[in-house]
Amino acid sequence: MGKPPAVLRGAPIDANQLTTYLRDHVAPPSAGAVVRNGGVVVATDRVDETADFEVGSVSKAVTGLLYADALDRGEVATDTTLGELLPLAGAPAAEVRLADLAVHRSGLPRLPAAMHPWRRTFVMLRDGTNPYGDTLAELLEQVRTAKVGRPRPAYSNLGFMLLGHAVAAAAGTTYRDLVRTRITEPLDLDGFYVAERVEQLSGKAVEGRSRRGRPRDPWVGEGLGPAGGIRATVTSVARLLAAVLDGTAPGTRALDPVAPLAGKAVRIGAGWVTLEKRGREIAWHNGGTGGFRSWVGVDRAAGTGAVVLSARTRSVDRAGLELLGRTTG
Repeated sequence: MGKPPAVLRGAPIDANQLTTYLRDHVAPPSAGAVVRNGGVVVATDRVDETADFEVGSVSKAVTGLLYADALDRGEVATDTTLGELLPLAGAPAAEVRLADLAVHRSGLPRLPAAMHPWRRTFVMLRDGTNPYGDTLAELLEQVRTAKVGRPRPAYSNLGFMLLGHAVAAAAGTTYRDLVRTRITEPLDLDGFYVAERVEQLSGKAVEGRSRRGRPRDPWVGEGLGPAGGIRATVTSVARLLAAVLDGTAPGTRALDPVAPLAGKAVRIGAGWVTLEKRGREIAWHNGGTGGFRSWVGVDRAAGTGAVVLSARTRSVDRAGLELLGRTTG
């Protein structure tokens, strides 16, 4: 076990207030945390602090950190292409630059047509099954026939799957091990991991459920990892945000906005979305899987952060943003 988080002092919200906030605004089982001045307060509802949740597309924010860290290490460059790192010779996707993947301007589709995403989504909604169990080899085979459109802002799960696996290949490892060696272990994040198979789930993995309470299969899969395959405890995510805020996390320049994502108001760094809220710049990401919703965000100028995790499929975006506002004061 790692060291417990520091006690948060002088914050506008304490543990009891945070517990009440979760019960009032977030579908249980749930967990939340606030970060301020390097300290962390955590609260849970119907789970304990050691329970791990699917964080969904919050994984993209982690992949953004790993990409920026790889740039800092000189393992990749902004003009490095997928074909230089992954076996995609002759495929249109081979010419896509990592820098364009990181800001959702690659021209790649949200998912490859060969994955039959609509069929998988239908079965997932009907039966609660995992639509993303592909191995990396299977994903790359599907990518080889994917069309690449003109570079414009367009959210792509596929793009971040490929970005993470390309960065891992540049480091000579797998994405699962890259998360472990560059995020989990250096930052002492207990319960923060990538599950490629059901057998790799921890004994504290929470079961996700639909809005109506129907159980959902866990979303595990080697291919999915960089775009949505991370599981984490609320304490580990809070510690990660604290490290992002104090600069000890790898690749923190991933939070610096470099391109528009949705008009002039919403911009993006490497995976991290930024927006202005009440005169303050918020860097954030949300996530959603078959049975979970998540939100993380930081106000770097104020040195504050917030996490909301829920094992139900009701959005937590508003709850997370409002919680960050209360933490900032």
